Amino acid sequence: MARILIVDDDEIVADMASKLLFDAGHVCGWVADGERALEILRWRRPDLLLHDHDMPGLTGAQVLRSLRSSVETYDLPVIMFTGLTGAEDEQHAYYNGAQAFIRKPFNAKMLLHEVNLVLKARAERPQHRSLSEHLEQAAGRWRDSPEKRIML
Repeated sequence: MARILIVDDDEIVADMASKLLFDAGHVCGWVADGERALEILRWRRPDLLLHDHDMPGLTGAQVLRSLRSSVETYDLPVIMFTGLTGAEDEQHAYYNGAQAFIRKPFNAKMLLHEVNLVLKARAERPQHRSLSEHLEQAAGRWRDSPEKRIML
């Protein structure tokens, strides 16, 4: 079971995706714009963000860039969930840090498949660490011990 936040201004699409993911055993919330999503992410971190690209206010790309530049959400898995169909749009989503790209109208099996792939990849990684811890590990300055992290 994963906690998934859906960000989409189309209530019908968001409701359909939410019901599908709920039936698959996930917990879903839904908001209609990027500003509200960023507000929610300040106090609650989901396991996955399913985000539309074209919305009023902040676009999906702007929200994604904001997430990737934040020490709290730099590693939050994001699936862009959009009506955009161009290959260039998909490339931009990946460039901005999305883990997957799903076109609407969506196929239910494909949505579940992509969500499961992203969640599985995340499950095989350590849980969220602060950006400073991540950089320390990348620089080889700390190692995990069973009791606690030890700075070298």
